Amino acid sequence: MEVVGGAVLGAAVVLLGLAGWRRAVRQRDESLGSPDDLATYATLHTASLAAPALRAGLDTEGAARALPYLRALLGDAPAALTDGAGVVASSGDVAAEQAVPLVEAVLAEGRTQASDRLVVAPLAVEDRVVGTLVVGTDHPSASLVRATTEVARWISSQLELGELAASRTALMEAELRALRAQISPHFIYNSLGAIASYVRTDPERARSLLLEFADFTRYSFRRHGDFTTLADELLSIERYLVLEKARFGDRLRVTSSVAPEVLHVTLPFLAVQPLVENAVRHGIEPKDGPGHITVVARDAGAACVIEIEDDGVGSDPEVVREALAGRASSGSIGLANVDERLRAVYGDDHGIVVETAPGLGTKVSLRVPKFNPRDPS
Repeated sequence: MEVVGGAVLGAAVVLLGLAGWRRAVRQRDESLGSPDDLATYATLHTASLAAPALRAGLDTEGAARALPYLRALLGDAPAALTDGAGVVASSGDVAAEQAVPLVEAVLAEGRTQASDRLVVAPLAVEDRVVGTLVVGTDHPSASLVRATTEVARWISSQLELGELAASRTALMEAELRALRAQISPHFIYNSLGAIASYVRTDPERARSLLLEFADFTRYSFRRHGDFTTLADELLSIERYLVLEKARFGDRLRVTSSVAPEVLHVTLPFLAVQPLVENAVRHGIEPKDGPGHITVVARDAGAACVIEIEDDGVGSDPEVVREALAGRASSGSIGLANVDERLRAVYGDDHGIVVETAPGLGTKVSLRVPKFNPRDPS
């Protein structure tokens, strides 16, 4: 998070510095605000139009879409973007042959270079120079060199943010695959064992349980979508609990209370189901005698609050802290996985909260914003 925050702050400083340069070269209508206000607004607005294309990476399509806005930031000077292999996109009359030695020098040294016709600034992600911004001019000046360098720094910040977003997405996908792998072995074994026990004594129930098992596994191992609705997640949980009740019998009791207005809330796929499974496996299963699990989903204004509570054996809070930190032994992966994915999607204020103590059961709570994480606007 510090890297992201630093990149955003750096980008803001670069753009405000660039606005100062643009004030020196363009006149504004004071009736719409002071020249300083108008130059700052124009710079920030133009940059915001270029940002989405740059965050997609330094490829031909994104560079071509961003380049007109980058030229506007530079007073409509001809410009080009290059990567380590050559020109990615160009606009205007850029002296390509003359640019080659300058581009090679910038890629090697990581510093802005200038000639009588060109200014070339490095594009860097972390400590790697990944490309250059080439600006053509008939009148090279110190202000143009400074402006080109500032625009290149801002481009670099957008490329870095794009890489961070891609890395976070890949991490979340890997964690979800790990969660599926962790859930499946023991549950499949136990469920099939319970179903098999009814094949001769109650074939109809065995058939019904087998259908529940098929629907549950179809949902859990589906290959499309990182998000689901709370209604679909709760339906899968209901199927899971039907299968567990077949195994535990009267030892497992379940109560649910779900507000209808939160059923359509969108949340990360498999964000609640692992919490219910933990309640069964680590709360009720080790307990002598019957156990009770309560599933609550209630409306809380701009958020949906979900609570999974059991009256099982509970746990040492230190063990839970280790589990959330990902340092616990096998069997606790689910808690850390859900916590990390919630924080990745909604921010650090939306991790899970665990209340527990030995012999006193466990309550796990999470708050899910009602906005769609795929379209936060």
